[in-house]
Amino acid sequence: MKKAALVGATALLADVYPPATREEIARCFALRPAEIDGVDWAAQAGELSEVEVIFTTWGMPRLDADFLAAAPRLRAVFYAAGSVKGFATPEAERAGLVICSAVEANGLPVAEYSLGAILLSLKGFWGYQRQRPEDKFRQDAAVVHGAYGSTVGLVSLGSIGHRLAAMLRSHEVNVLAYDPYLTPGMAADLGVTPCDLPGLFARSAVVSLHTPWLPATEKLIGAGLLGAMKRGATLINTSRGAVIDEDALCGVLRERPDLTAVLDVTHPEPPSADSPLRCLPNVVLTPHVAGSVGPEVERMGWWMAEEAQRYILGEPLQHQVSYQQLEQSA
Repeated sequence: MKKAALVGATALLADVYPPATREEIARCFALRPAEIDGVDWAAQAGELSEVEVIFTTWGMPRLDADFLAAAPRLRAVFYAAGSVKGFATPEAERAGLVICSAVEANGLPVAEYSLGAILLSLKGFWGYQRQRPEDKFRQDAAVVHGAYGSTVGLVSLGSIGHRLAAMLRSHEVNVLAYDPYLTPGMAADLGVTPCDLPGLFARSAVVSLHTPWLPATEKLIGAGLLGAMKRGATLINTSRGAVIDEDALCGVLRERPDLTAVLDVTHPEPPSADSPLRCLPNVVLTPHVAGSVGPEVERMGWWMAEEAQRYILGEPLQHQVSYQQLEQSA
């Protein structure tokens, strides 16, 4: 059996890889019972010398020259979390390491969160929540677009955007999509209409952001786009806070009390104590909970256990990360 180890933030490894998942891994691998702390791995470097496969989650050390020297037999890393950009390196690529990620498993609850927020937005839910006590139960206190025939805009169609577009197909909404890599064939398969950013923001009752934070996307969403949004529209961000010009957002929200921003992410995170995002009435903040939290994290570990079985059997991998695609991902 190939020797395997659990490496990462030890407090999280217990949640992501519960006993049942570890038992599944142990069917195919000689799994070390003791975990290796991702922060203090150097103190346990000797434990890595025979390891061929690593199961990990948040807190995975960078696969730099020092780590790879300590783990000369390492061949594969199974990451039960999202983006691998924090630890995948050119050294790992040159070493031919296979890296697999449960990013799609982590994206499922993000799509679910986004769908729920979209449907609530179309019903004017956030506006009703802002009603003054004397106005409670007045239907005209908020703009209600309703789902039937309304337009929803998706910015970026990575794995989460794809999944959300598929979920929206069971609702009678029109979906606009902006993604520089979107082809006509992809749009037809997803049932979305390609649109430029200005058109998407001007036409959508709800805009949901799924854009990776890259140099090219930092502050992509600025005052011009935000100010052009429809009356009573909602902006939802579950991607990264830095893709929005937050100063511009606050300015527009002050001028446009009819708009709502539902933000699961901010930049910085959490917002500073004096940030207007904390006190503007038309901002709904959640503390980066759209992704896997609570029992949801177990799904990511299970997906990686199943992927590792495919790896050991020589079957096609379903969740392998392409090093070439990392420049376009979050």
